[in-house]
This record gives sequence, C-alpha cells and structure tokens, in this order.
Amino acid sequence: MDAMKTLRQFATLSLAIPLTLALAACGSKDEKEGELPVSEPIAHIAPPAGQQWADVSAETPEGGFRLGNPDAPLKLVEYASHTCSHCADFSVEGAEKLRDKYVASGVLSYEIRNLVREPLDLTIATLARCSGPQAFHPLAEQAWANLGPIFDTANKNKEVYAAAMEKTGGARFQGIAEAAGLYDFFAQRGISRDQAMQCLSDVNRITEIVNRSDKDSKDLEITGTPTFFLNGKRINFTTWDAVEPVLQNAGAR
Repeated sequence: MDAMKTLRQFATLSLAIPLTLALAACGSKDEKEGELPVSEPIAHIAPPAGQQWADVSAETPEGGFRLGNPDAPLKLVEYASHTCSHCADFSVEGAEKLRDKYVASGVLSYEIRNLVREPLDLTIATLARCSGPQAFHPLAEQAWANLGPIFDTANKNKEVYAAAMEKTGGARFQGIAEAAGLYDFFAQRGISRDQAMQCLSDVNRITEIVNRSDKDSKDLEITGTPTFFLNGKRINFTTWDAVEPVLQNAGAR
C-alpha cells in the first residue's frame, strides 16, 4: 500500500482524540492466565566479556526493540502504546526491575513492540526510535513516566494539535510534536530538534510502524495494551505485580 494512503487511513482513526490517560485501546483488568512455561529456577547466563545483558539492545525482524540476551530461554514481548496509561503504569512499576534483575540475569529478554492507536502515540513511537536501538527502551520509559505532562501540554495546545492534523505526511507529525512539547522533551534526552524533525519526516519509516502494528493486531487478535507474550504464549495480565510471578514460575529468579 502507498505510504501516504496508509497514513491518511490511519489518521482518520482519531482526528481529534480526547487527550486523556484512559484511551479505549488500553487494557484495564487482569484475567486468568493461559498455559505458560513452568520451570525450576534457570541458572544465570554470563554475558560476553566486558558487557552487561541489560545494556544489550537490538531492533528485531518483527519491528520491536529487544533488551538483553538474544538467546535467552525466556522471551517476554510487550505490545504497548505510548499513550496508554496502563502501559505507563507497567513501565513505572516494572521496567527497572525487569532490566536490573531479570534481563541482567541473561535468562530473560524483554522486547517492546508498538501497537499504535492514534497520531500522538505514533509520533512518540517514531521519536523513541530516533537514536537507535540502544536508546529506545530508556526513551520509552521516560516518555511513559512523563505521560501526564505530555498530555497536559497537548491539551493546552489544542489549536496547534488540530492544525497539525490538517497537514499531511511528515508535517502532521512534526506539528503534533510541537503541540505536545515533544521537541523540548526529547532534546533534553539527546535528540535535537533538527534530528527529531528529520525522523518525523521519514514517511516510509512511520508507515512501517503503522503496517506492523496493524498486522500484529489482526494476526494475534490483540485488542488492548499492554498485551504480553512469554515464549509466544499470551499472558492475560496487564500489571507488573501479576506478570512478575509468571516470569518467576517460568524459571526467572
């Protein structure tokens, strides 16, 4: 599909989103888990000399960003939206523990894949990629930790946001970034305004994010975020307090 046509179709999903912390795309409750791995504690796996697993990052063929041992026996995948309050809660409550305890052990890898629901979400997803795989997880975590202020800024600039939505191609996302204060936010984290604008002008890259999100949502029947898979099996929980025991039961300690 033509890139511009894809973005036009995507934009019609939410031309004037209510910028609240409870988007319809967010999951909101925990349910009984399905069949998942169960194991005795798995011995820690040493990283390559001079490295720490928590510092090993890569973009995956599936379009996600993996943190940790690429050959870890346990692979946790999160489908997430950058404007979902439940994803933000999971990140704030669990990201540091995931990274410093479980990923650092070499037993578990943690991959984030975007399930994009509206234009502000897509704008943040694009900017989080702007400095490459090594920066993706830290930038995503910081965006979730500051989701409230980002929404507040966008709400204060509704006219700027609305004007951005009248534009096409990269200009639309550049305008959304302006309305939400994202240029200043990411500049404080090493991405200059010029670099951010260049990333947001890459329509082909943005279209790839949209197409991958749409395909995964349909193929895996994902209807809310966050949605987690452990070794390919769905975890029907959305909170860190519920997901952590699943990881431990699978052998992560």
